[in-house]
Amino acid sequence: MTTFIERKNTRRIQVGTVPVGGGAPVSVQSMTTTDTRDPAATVAQIRRLAAAGCEIVRVAVPDADAARAIGAIRRAIDIPLIADIHFDHRLAIASAKAGADGLRINPGNIGSRDKVRAVVDAARDHGLAIRIGVNAGSLEKDLLTRYGHASAEAMVESALRHIDAVASMGFEQIKVSIKASDVARTVAAYRELSRRCDFPLHLGVTEAGGLYSGIVKSALGIGMLLAEGIGDTLRVSLTRDPVEEVRVGYEILRALDMRHRGAEIVSCPTCGRCRIDLFSIAARVEQALMTRTAPIKVAVMGCTVNGPGEAREADVGIAGGDGIGILFKKGRVVKKFPQDRLVEELLTAVAEYDREHP
Repeated sequence: MTTFIERKNTRRIQVGTVPVGGGAPVSVQSMTTTDTRDPAATVAQIRRLAAAGCEIVRVAVPDADAARAIGAIRRAIDIPLIADIHFDHRLAIASAKAGADGLRINPGNIGSRDKVRAVVDAARDHGLAIRIGVNAGSLEKDLLTRYGHASAEAMVESALRHIDAVASMGFEQIKVSIKASDVARTVAAYRELSRRCDFPLHLGVTEAGGLYSGIVKSALGIGMLLAEGIGDTLRVSLTRDPVEEVRVGYEILRALDMRHRGAEIVSCPTCGRCRIDLFSIAARVEQALMTRTAPIKVAVMGCTVNGPGEAREADVGIAGGDGIGILFKKGRVVKKFPQDRLVEELLTAVAEYDREHP
């Protein structure tokens, strides 16, 4: 991993097999959209997420049936499983006993200190990590009264209150999230929390929206924080297939030169010189390389004249027009062929690259 970013040195915790904080690579998380009480559907989605690079997955646990399903789900997957709990501390305890690798709770809605202690004891007994999750939409009433609204300052005070409560119980396998649905408040809250504690931070902009607003908000919010050295793990929140969250998460990390997983696809936006259906070609290439893990830079260009030079840093690339397709490597044309073979020739070249770079 190469990066120009100096990351804050936070405490190292362990979430199942994945280290978080203390200089460990920023991990990419997501959350299932299936009914957790349906283990088969949930496992199928988690396997798709894992194939896309998801390293830690969270499932909702709304009732006892969902908690009981944790065991079957965990035995069928290969990445750490987090149980997301609201309101009922008994569900957290049941999830810990069933085999979860971690718990996500907001101590403010779990109940009394004794109930929080019971959850902490269960996590300690089973070797689990706890994520303390603070959202702008669920702050304590006294903080809302004092600050007048769910400000960044109120969110930070809530987080520190919960951190102190859990840490005072002798438990330090903690990571913290502090999210709002707008970028400015989220960034301000994380900056202040990072200044005031050294527990690892899970980044995200909550309820970010659909594809476009979600990607923009997440890239800005998560990206700004990561660029400042803040953050140890992340989730991009999209109202979409959660596989898209994982893809966007890695693209944010790639753009910051923090992690490089799979294919980086560069493609031109097209112009009046383009004589091929570059949109569909680029989509086919993205789909074909979606689950790739080894890094490679691939170019999909619309102009056979300028394309190779404009994408000279690409390991392999294609361009086409007027019935002719070309394959180029590092800006140098190495092959010409019929235009309708563009995708096939590119994928063959990718396979050859892999053999040459084991």
